[in-house]
Amino acid sequence: MKLTPTIHRIGNDIVAAYLVTTPEGITVIDAGLPGHWNDLLAELSAMGKSPSDIKGLILTHGDSDHIGFAERLRREHGVPVYVHASDASRAKGGPQPKTPMGPIKLGPILGFAAYSIRKGGLRATHLTEVIELQGGETLDLPGAPQIISLPGHSDGSIAIYVPVADAVFVGDGLTTRHVLTGKSGPAPAPFTDYPDQAITSLPTLVATHATWVLPGHGAPWSGGVESAVRAVEASAASTAR
Repeated sequence: MKLTPTIHRIGNDIVAAYLVTTPEGITVIDAGLPGHWNDLLAELSAMGKSPSDIKGLILTHGDSDHIGFAERLRREHGVPVYVHASDASRAKGGPQPKTPMGPIKLGPILGFAAYSIRKGGLRATHLTEVIELQGGETLDLPGAPQIISLPGHSDGSIAIYVPVADAVFVGDGLTTRHVLTGKSGPAPAPFTDYPDQAITSLPTLVATHATWVLPGHGAPWSGGVESAVRAVEASAASTAR
């Protein structure tokens, strides 16, 4: 799905990954679920591109619904995979904290589970090799993506700001569709390791002044990063009362 001349999305509002395309090639951000591999190939074909045009894949964090086809792309096409050092173990299948689910609605959670199963979520392939990030880097990849540390959802959660795309990719730093309740709009993401820290991390995104905020779950947000952050903060404050 083409969002702008520079941004394409694969997946849907349940689970999504993104392609940043420039004359220098393509940077993939997150890898969804294993079954998104076919969606990736279809999107590349529609663009007149192939996996050989992909120069790198950046993971916003190491959860199984974000690493989907990453190892396959690395192994079969030699594409380097980047993840924050604090989430490298997670991306390789290491232990992670158990988090409370919080409120749920039956329809949305069944929809999420069914979609995940259909897209191979039960057969996640973990990474065997990654390039570790520290936060603050500008990578030598198409779009010159800038790495912003965004701890909270996990220790090594990051956001990726791509100036040429006027977009910040936030992974599970926030959501615009809660997978457990189906509620739409910017809000804290579920399954977050450190909920308070996730909220206090968000203001670091405002300095990007990005128009597009692109989460791993939910519709793309084109109302600007500041309004998205303020909406998440308001949602978190409302829930805390």
